[in-house]
Amino acid sequence: MKTYQLFATTPKAMEGILANEIQMLGGKDVQQKMAGVAFQGDLATAYTACLWSRTASRVLLLLGNFTVQSQQDLYNGVQSIDWSEHLTPDNTLAVSFNSKNNTAINNTLFGVQKVKDAIVDQLRTRFGARPNIATEHPDIRINVYLHNDTAQISLDLSGESLHKRGYRDIHITAPIKENLAAAILLRAGWPEIAAHGGSLLDPMCGSATLLVEGALIAGDIAPGLQRNYFGFLGWKQHSDTLWQRIVDEAKQRRQAGLIKLPTIVGFDLDRRTVSAALQHVDNAGLSGKIHIEKRSIDDASAKESWQKGLIVCNPPYGERLGDEEQTSALYRQFGEILKQRFTGWQAAVIIANPELGFRLGIRSQKPVTFYNGALECKLLRLSIEPETFFEPKIKSLQERIEQVSRHAQTGQPDNQSEMFANRLRKNLKKLSNWIKHDSIHCYRIYDADLPEYAVAIDIYQGEQTWANVQEYEAPKTIDPVKANQRLTAVLREISNVLKIPAEHVFLKIRRKQKNTGQYEKQGDAGHFHIVEENGCKFWVNFEDYLDTGLFLDHRPVRLLIQQQAKGKRFLNLFSYTGTATVHAVIGGAISSVTVDMSNTYLDWAKRNFDLNGISGNHKLVRADCLQWLTQYAQAKQKPQFDLIFLDPPTFSNSKKMDVVFDIQKDHVQLIHKAANLLARDGILYFSTNFRRFKMNNQELADLSIEDISNSMIPKDFERDAKIHYCWKISR
Repeated sequence: MKTYQLFATTPKAMEGILANEIQMLGGKDVQQKMAGVAFQGDLATAYTACLWSRTASRVLLLLGNFTVQSQQDLYNGVQSIDWSEHLTPDNTLAVSFNSKNNTAINNTLFGVQKVKDAIVDQLRTRFGARPNIATEHPDIRINVYLHNDTAQISLDLSGESLHKRGYRDIHITAPIKENLAAAILLRAGWPEIAAHGGSLLDPMCGSATLLVEGALIAGDIAPGLQRNYFGFLGWKQHSDTLWQRIVDEAKQRRQAGLIKLPTIVGFDLDRRTVSAALQHVDNAGLSGKIHIEKRSIDDASAKESWQKGLIVCNPPYGERLGDEEQTSALYRQFGEILKQRFTGWQAAVIIANPELGFRLGIRSQKPVTFYNGALECKLLRLSIEPETFFEPKIKSLQERIEQVSRHAQTGQPDNQSEMFANRLRKNLKKLSNWIKHDSIHCYRIYDADLPEYAVAIDIYQGEQTWANVQEYEAPKTIDPVKANQRLTAVLREISNVLKIPAEHVFLKIRRKQKNTGQYEKQGDAGHFHIVEENGCKFWVNFEDYLDTGLFLDHRPVRLLIQQQAKGKRFLNLFSYTGTATVHAVIGGAISSVTVDMSNTYLDWAKRNFDLNGISGNHKLVRADCLQWLTQYAQAKQKPQFDLIFLDPPTFSNSKKMDVVFDIQKDHVQLIHKAANLLARDGILYFSTNFRRFKMNNQELADLSIEDISNSMIPKDFERDAKIHYCWKISR
């Protein structure tokens, strides 16, 4: 049988796993390349790779390569291939084109059109007819990769990415793709554990991708068996007899494998997610083989009948400081549960922030790097045995504050603290004209400018002046004694340089404390102070809460809302203390609805309303914003808003919510539901402080989305362009 040159693509850092897989599937002369594997094989090998590869994205069959130094070279090179050997004028065609470092053609759309023209012109000349173009499920998909002066043209045998197994609902956004999930399980040693009858448990299973992939591996089930579309099915040289023989063999192996499946279980707190997981299990033909139930991480445990095996999960992660603390508490809690209830098991945890892995309190093997899209992640592989346990040392928050504050009032300056003082003076001088010109009363004066002094300092001016100091957690390599000395110097120099009484300098330790979430209460002093911003007055609190009640980095978007609110109906979702609503009403909004699920912060918002004389047609609503949006999205008569501000947390598993919220996973649905309440020509402003956030423009293609992040970063936050992102959205 004819031998072909083949290439299987895969996400970066998965090349080694794919190379091993291709060898096992019969590939010859296997060579790892960047983001893929080159190999040789006959048609049976190519078909087998498409059906059985768990980690490949695509399988390409090389048709030819040629030099491209001009646009005509590309056209001539494509025409040098006899396309009548691959398709007829009755077939449909699609082209994928990627160019890197080629001076003649660097526009993808132009390259696609040139390749299409060359193929279509050749077939029209020969047969008097031409194939049609189809972007969805074409009979033939051609892949062209132009690197430097060399073009490589291939037939895409997969047709569409092989991670699309066919069991996952396309309307549900999942945190990881199926081939990444499979790679995680393979690197975690799941095939060996499963072969010995070990169980698989995902205590935060989401839409069950890891569990389904685990079942496919343990049951010797071809991942592509449920796909009804491959790129070779419409290929003129396709052998249906050979393909059916390979498929029939896979079906027999599946039937035998299902009998020997070990225990596979998933838990999730989110009812909506559990429902999606069960649907995916059913779609995969694994009903009765994978058990899914609604259960919180607190209740995660194994039955005595389950054989010890592998715990695998892709936990959520927080980005804003408050979110990080809540997520850190979740990881610490998860680690304690592993230690107490799962001794003797193995665990595999994929994380985006390596610091969170430390919170588990279990030493891991050398982390394995993966990429979830563009996001670099680490796979932690843990043996849950007492000798691997350790206790992360997190000092008492109140003890640390009292100790540092006490030293700040008695210590003496040193050379290093003078360096910090000079930076503070420099920053104040740099911002002074802006502060005066724009009448700024609350602003950030310092944000970890010097690595030795890792704090953020915010100034609040009202009837008096206050400084709110937030310490970022020091690396493990920093001596705690030195860290305390530096923090002491910070508090002392703030008072000296800014002429602020020591009792007006407030310290917050921004640490990942157990059981502290976003906006968690820190004290009961009950001291509130009035500050002003663009004609609006707000109550702020420096002692009782992690945040003061006024997010300074959102100053520009609040002003934008104020400037655009005249005569508008305004909706503020995840409203916190209602500051954006105050700006809207002061700007002339004729009505407003302010939604948050916290009584504490709605009461705070009410105090802000009263402070600004706001009453009448301006409602405060205590509700879970997700439920509130769902309720009105389904209503026959929807409220209509001309201006909406949507600033959700990065992650929340609050007991007040029926579901676990993750901004990356849930933003598409959230934005769609909010946009559904927009009036004609209405505007939705969506903001997030999640630094690794990626807007899913593809699934939001029905909306007009403009990234306005750069213009929404205020002058006092310019050093940190990723402090938050903001989009202007309309229907």
